[in-house]
Amino acid sequence: MRISAPAKIGAFAPEDVWVRKGGTGLEPTKTSFLQALNIASKINKGQIDILQDVLLIRSDTKIGSSESVLLSLLNIKPFSYGLTCNHVYEEGKVYTSKFLDTNTDMIINRFTSTLSVVASISLALGLPTTASIPHSILGAYKNLLAITVETNYVFEQAELVKKMVENPDQFVQAPTQVTKTETKEKEPEPEPEPEPVKEESGEDMGFSFFDQ
Repeated sequence: MRISAPAKIGAFAPEDVWVRKGGTGLEPTKTSFLQALNIASKINKGQIDILQDVLLIRSDTKIGSSESVLLSLLNIKPFSYGLTCNHVYEEGKVYTSKFLDTNTDMIINRFTSTLSVVASISLALGLPTTASIPHSILGAYKNLLAITVETNYVFEQAELVKKMVENPDQFVQAPTQVTKTETKEKEPEPEPEPEPVKEESGEDMGFSFFDQ
C-alpha cells in the first residue's frame, strides 16, 4: 500500500513533477507564486489559469520553498511512499518475499510434479507406494489384455477389447455421406440475354440509307 505525500522543502524529488495547464482555483492575489517560478498565467473569471504545462521539479533535484508552497496551494501531492517487503522472517527462518505470491495453482503444480517423481522412483525400485500403485494396477491390466488377445482366455473387463481385435470391421464407423446438393455450390442462374433490337428500315424512317 502506498500513500500520497506532499513535496517537502529540502527533500529530493524521486520523479518529475508537472503542473498542468488550466484553471487553478487560486485567487488573482496568488500570481506572485507563479511569477517567481516563471509560469505563464492569466486571470480568467476571477481565478488564475496556467497557460501551458510546466515541469516544476525535475527528478533527483532538491525541492525549493516556492515549489513546495505552490504545490500545496494547488493541493497537489506528487509523491507516494510505502513499504516494499524484500524478506520475511518466520519462526527462525528467513525467505524472500516471492514466496508470498504463491497461489493455489502453483501449489497444485508443485504437488503433482513431486508426486510423479515419487511414483517413478517407487516403480523403479519395485517398492509399492500410494503414488505408484495406480500405475502398477494399470500396467498389470495391460498385461492381462495382451494375454487375452493372444489366447482364448477372456474375462469381463477384456471382452470388448477381444471383440474389437477379432472383428474390427464391426466397430468401424461408416463415413457420413455428403449429399451432392450439400457439396455442390449453387450455380448462379444465367442472366437472360437481351432481346435483339429490331432495326427499322429506311422506308419506315422516311429516307433510304443507300442512294438509288
